[in-house]
Amino acid sequence: MLKKAAALFLVCASSAICLSCGTTSSHFLYATIPGANEIVVFREDPNSGILTALAGSPITAGQAVQAIVVHPSNKFLLSANTGENDVSLFTVTAGGGLTEVTPRTAVGSAPTVIAMDAAGKFLYVGNSGSFDLSVFSINAGSSPPTLTPVAGSPFPIGLSPLNMKVAPSGNFLYITGTGNPGFIEAFSLSQGIPAVVSGKPFVTGGGPYGLVIAPSGGFLYTANKLDNSISEFTINSDGSLTQFSNSPIGEQYSGPLALLIDNSGKYMYVANQGSTNVAAFSIGSNGALTLLTTSPFVTGAQPATLASDPSGKYLFVGNQSSPAVQSFSLDTSSGSLTSVATYSVPGSPTSIAVTP
Repeated sequence: MLKKAAALFLVCASSAICLSCGTTSSHFLYATIPGANEIVVFREDPNSGILTALAGSPITAGQAVQAIVVHPSNKFLLSANTGENDVSLFTVTAGGGLTEVTPRTAVGSAPTVIAMDAAGKFLYVGNSGSFDLSVFSINAGSSPPTLTPVAGSPFPIGLSPLNMKVAPSGNFLYITGTGNPGFIEAFSLSQGIPAVVSGKPFVTGGGPYGLVIAPSGGFLYTANKLDNSISEFTINSDGSLTQFSNSPIGEQYSGPLALLIDNSGKYMYVANQGSTNVAAFSIGSNGALTLLTTSPFVTGAQPATLASDPSGKYLFVGNQSSPAVQSFSLDTSSGSLTSVATYSVPGSPTSIAVTP
């Protein structure tokens, strides 16, 4: 028995591609640094959540690169460049490196948010300067991939977008707008073309910078920075929203700015910019939130963006003061977070994306 155990240990220890005899395929993390016009690139060890900067990182991106999204094929990513009113497309190498495909694609004025449907067929770019939405069909099969504006793009939306998400079904698009109270504009989608959902806009707490949709597609939440609250909604079959009777709920922490729901749909995390922490809630079957007794979890200063890896075992936080990306392990049975490490970056990160 001891000989068998020793042999197994030696097999694991000697394998060049095996780490803790667990998952072997690395993922790659990308973070936008608009102040430096750069994207930082890290390799993530899927067995530990440890990040290692790739050679050549950071890479030059568009002016004031603000937001980023990775295509589900894992072959390319797209970024919104606020300072030059366009979108960049980068192909992704097997080793996680990026190569930009030029020329860049023009959009409206000051693009700040970017989203893609789960199938990777359409790209949505919210333009805060021109109060409109640029929409493109994606040809992922061409080499290189191409973007083609859909008929009628850009579409007026009547607000400067704070955040934007496509429902998991791909049938609806939600965009938050500032104010106290704030609001959500809702659109149904047909071949990428948006149509206003009846009953909009839907009122939130003040300054809904954070926006997340449950993996089931049944619930939507906003983090409201101006009044330290969270708004909770049921998503109806026609895409309209019904606010919970007790919504918005007050948060005991300051400046909730970003939201993330884990892969299981059981837990929601809130980056509280003013409190230097991440709060965690369990999500009931009815969508109701309950603060975890182990919450909150300390972060670096001014946490402002959240992301997770495909396994759902690690969560990443972008901290804007003393700029850094912080890695946490996520206990999927309890929702608790444990800090893994913190990695300095050359400026305040505004968006993080991890390869599938």
